[in-house]
Amino acid sequence: MDAHHHVWDLAVRDQPWTADIPALRRTFTFEELRPQLADAGISATVLVQTITVAEETPEFLALAEESPEIRGVVGWVDLTAADIADRLAELNDGTNARWLVGIRHQVQGEPDPEWLLRPDVLHGLRAVADAGLAFDLLVTESQLPAAIGAARQVPELRCVLDHGGKPLIAAGETEPWRQHITELAQLPNVAVKLSGLLTEAAPDWTLDTFQPYAEHLLAAFGAQRTMFGSDWPVSTLRADYVDVVTVTSELLAGCSEAETAAVFGSSAASWYRLDGRR
Repeated sequence: MDAHHHVWDLAVRDQPWTADIPALRRTFTFEELRPQLADAGISATVLVQTITVAEETPEFLALAEESPEIRGVVGWVDLTAADIADRLAELNDGTNARWLVGIRHQVQGEPDPEWLLRPDVLHGLRAVADAGLAFDLLVTESQLPAAIGAARQVPELRCVLDHGGKPLIAAGETEPWRQHITELAQLPNVAVKLSGLLTEAAPDWTLDTFQPYAEHLLAAFGAQRTMFGSDWPVSTLRADYVDVVTVTSELLAGCSEAETAAVFGSSAASWYRLDGRR
């Protein structure tokens, strides 16, 4: 299972975050991804939001309804809205609602490193938990302390740390990222995605580039709380889809068959509650 990929159509709406990334300034559809999934032996996916626009979530839910491979959608809602509970209820009761499994916000773009600890945001996170949904933590390395604090304050919320907490791989730095990951992994309500590491590295990466980061994530969280995500099409900046899957498989070379199966399937199915959705 691929627990983290995106699609977007520039004819529907712009993706401003790609403005300075020419290779991503085009439309990427699920039809383009589908044959690559087959080539890599991936049969199921989780589609993740790309932009803070409420209309995107129902569009993604409709795409999931017509796409057998998509088992769940991580959408977006304004966590700071006073009526967030009503907005989540509307999504949960709306058309194709069965595919909604989580919510994400681009916390990495918030200038306040403690944005996740704001009272209105914590209120929103509790509403996400009450709605039975997971929350994807998209944070930078410097925002990990706030992520730890938020996960502690809302222990009923299933959190999923995107992209391994975005370690500074290109700079070759491991601290304080390692310590933050160790601390975050001690919280039983947090899982992690082995995703997005390639684009944190320099273009001349090798497998050894990622080994210390992947090993620490697996040691800290364990395979049962670690899930593979391609981060396609952002990952195409460094490698094609099959290569991303291959690199991840090689990083798991020291894992047992059961552990590898968890990272490539059962962890995401359990954390996002995907079982029986198709």
